[in-house]
Amino acid sequence: MKIYNSYTNSKEIFKPVTDGIVNIYSCGPTVYSYAQIGNFSSFLMADLLVRYLKYKGYTVNWVQNITDVGHLTDDSDDGEDKMEKASKKENKTPWEIARFYEEAFLKDASLLNITKANFYPRATEHITEMINMIEKLVSDGYAYETEDGVYFDITKFKNYGKLSGNTLDSLNAGSRIDINSSKRNPQDFAIWKKLIGENSNHIMKWDSPWGLGFPGWHIECSAMSRKYLGDTLDFHTGGEDNKFPHHECEIAQSEAFTGKKYVNYWLHKSHILLNSEKMAKSTGNFYTVSDLVEKGYDPKAIRFTFLSAHYRSKLNFTYEAVTESAKQIDKFNEFIQFLLSFKTDENSDDNSILSIIKSTSQQFEKGLDDDLNISVSLAALNGFIKSIKKNSLKTGLKHDTLFKIIEFLKKVDTILCVMSFEKEKEKIFTEKEMEEINRLNMLRLQYREDKNFIKADEIRDTLIKMGVKINDNKV
Repeated sequence: MKIYNSYTNSKEIFKPVTDGIVNIYSCGPTVYSYAQIGNFSSFLMADLLVRYLKYKGYTVNWVQNITDVGHLTDDSDDGEDKMEKASKKENKTPWEIARFYEEAFLKDASLLNITKANFYPRATEHITEMINMIEKLVSDGYAYETEDGVYFDITKFKNYGKLSGNTLDSLNAGSRIDINSSKRNPQDFAIWKKLIGENSNHIMKWDSPWGLGFPGWHIECSAMSRKYLGDTLDFHTGGEDNKFPHHECEIAQSEAFTGKKYVNYWLHKSHILLNSEKMAKSTGNFYTVSDLVEKGYDPKAIRFTFLSAHYRSKLNFTYEAVTESAKQIDKFNEFIQFLLSFKTDENSDDNSILSIIKSTSQQFEKGLDDDLNISVSLAALNGFIKSIKKNSLKTGLKHDTLFKIIEFLKKVDTILCVMSFEKEKEKIFTEKEMEEINRLNMLRLQYREDKNFIKADEIRDTLIKMGVKINDNKV
C-alpha cells in the first residue's frame, strides 16, 4: 500500500509503527455552526482510509477531535473565539453552542455512514493535558511567556515550514510589522492566551500557571492526539487548508515536546468547489448535509459523490454530480436484485465466473493500494458487473458461486457503504398505473432509439421513482 505523504510530497510504502495496528488522528469540526459538506469531504477521506485499512485486516484506532474553544476567527492569534462569537449571535452559552453543533455533526456523519471514531475528545475536557505540555515547552526553552499569553518560538524549531513550505525565511520576507510587540518573532504562535485586553471578557476560561486564560487552537490537537494515540502517529488527516498554520504548528509543538517524529504520514484533502467556486463558510458558498437531504438527495449519493473522486483532486460539487452518483448506486442495487432473483443451476460451469471474482478483487485492491485511487477500483467493479451478467446469462450459476459473488460485493461495500442487499418486494400496480408506466416506457424506448439519451434517462428516473425496475438487457 502506497500513500502520498504531504510532508515529503511523495508516495511512500505504508509501514505501521506497530505491526497490525494503525493509529489515525483527524482534525474534526470546530462546533460553532453546522459542518459544511467541504468539511465532510475531509472526514470521508479519513473514513475511506479507516475502512480500507480494516478491509486489509488492520486494527485501527481512530481519534477525531471536537474543537470547542480556542479557534479564533482568523485561524491564528487574533480575532474573536469562534465559539463565543456564535454564542453572542445565538444568545446561548458557548457550551450550549458546542453541544448543539457537536450533536448535529455526529448526526450528519451517521447519515453519510462515516465510521464512528474510537474517541471524539473535546478540547475543553483536556485543558490539564495542554497545560502540562505548555509547561514543558516553556521549561525546555521552546516557548515563552508575555503579558498577553504564552508563545511558541518558531526559531527554536529548525524544521518549521517543511509541511506547508512556509519556512521562517519566507514568512519573514512577506511579513508586515507585527502589532504584538511582546512577541520575539512576528510568526510566533500562541499556545495560551491570558484574559487581558480584547480577551478580558472571554467566557470560557481556566486557571493556569500564567493566570486565567484559554488554550490556543494548535496546542489542543497535540495534547489530545498524544493522550489517545502516543508520541508518534501513523496517520494525521485534514483539509489542505489545515496545513498552515494548524498542522505546521502541531508538528513544532509535538516534536519539541517529545523529541520524536510526530506523524509518519500526512493526508490532506483538496479543496471542494461548489459550482466551480471555492466552498467556504466565510463567503456563504456552501451546503450542509441537511441542506441536501432536505432537497431530496439521498445521503448515500452524497457520500458516493465524494468517495468516487480521488482525495487529492479538486471535486466540483454540483446537483448533477449527486444525481449521477444516485444513478450509479441504482446500477449496483439493480445488479444485486438481479443476483437475488437469479435461478441457480447446479450443472453450470462456473470456472470463468470464479476467475472474474478473483481478478476483480485484485484490481479493486490495486486501485486503493495506490494512494486510495478509488476510480480504478470503481472501474474494476463496473467491469465486474457487466462480466458477471454476460457470463451468468450464458452459462448459469451454481448456488455456491452466486453466494461468492454476493459475499464479494458485501466485502466491497464495507468500504463504499452504498449498496442494499435485501430482496425488494414486487410492487403491485393498478391498471391505471400500468397504462402510465407503459406509455412512459414506450416514450423512453423511442428516445433511446433516437439517441436522445438525456430525455430517455429523465424518463428512466421517473419510472424508478414510481417503483419500476428497468432492465434493457444491455451487458
